[in-house]
Amino acid sequence: MNKLYVVGFGAGSRDGMTLEAEHAIAASDLIVGYTVYVDLLKPFFPEKAYASTAMRQEKERVRYALDQAGGGRTVALICSGDSGVYGMAGLALELNGDNPAIDIEIVPGVTAALSGAAILGAPLTHDFAVISLSDLLTPWEKIEKRLECAAAGDFTVALYNPSSHKRRDYLKKACEILLRHQSPGTVCGYVKNIGREGEQSAILTLGELMQAEVDMFTTVFIGNSETRVINGRMVTPRGYRHGSI
Repeated sequence: MNKLYVVGFGAGSRDGMTLEAEHAIAASDLIVGYTVYVDLLKPFFPEKAYASTAMRQEKERVRYALDQAGGGRTVALICSGDSGVYGMAGLALELNGDNPAIDIEIVPGVTAALSGAAILGAPLTHDFAVISLSDLLTPWEKIEKRLECAAAGDFTVALYNPSSHKRRDYLKKACEILLRHQSPGTVCGYVKNIGREGEQSAILTLGELMQAEVDMFTTVFIGNSETRVINGRMVTPRGYRHGSI
């Protein structure tokens, strides 16, 4: 049966890639992905054939991967982080439809919310929400509602795609929504270029986060009402110290 792996390869470092992801890529004849992600993998798998497309060409990329798999090649369609968290897994299954000729295997990876959280400390120990600020596929009005609900529910929030050239003020807008329910002193953090060259991180308050310079390769973390800084690390307690366990 023709094979398509949809692979989440983590943040981009070899150490952050799961063994399952590495095995799927090694077993593939062709690696297909977004140009930036393909360039990250080439040093690790130089012997492979590659095909890439630019941002906002996701459907073309997935159709090409499906066509190549349908033609008898074993293909790895790669995604940073996890293939099912803002990745290509859903689109691959949608576009393939009821076609039984291609065996699609979803290979999970470590998404940025988890790898970024580990750098900052332990901000996601309790209930949390993951929200993308990109409005390319989701209306901003719906993003606003999700932010409002997450803040009202006192969730810790991980924000993906917090800024771009066309969305420079979106993080500030998000902070303004969160501040309707949270204190300006709420502990927050961000990590840029997780697991890659130029990695940077910071812990700051929600008030300070409004003015922070971030980009599309930054993951932002907004704590809940219990989040605190412990020995320089961002920590959201789950309540073990005060519970009955």
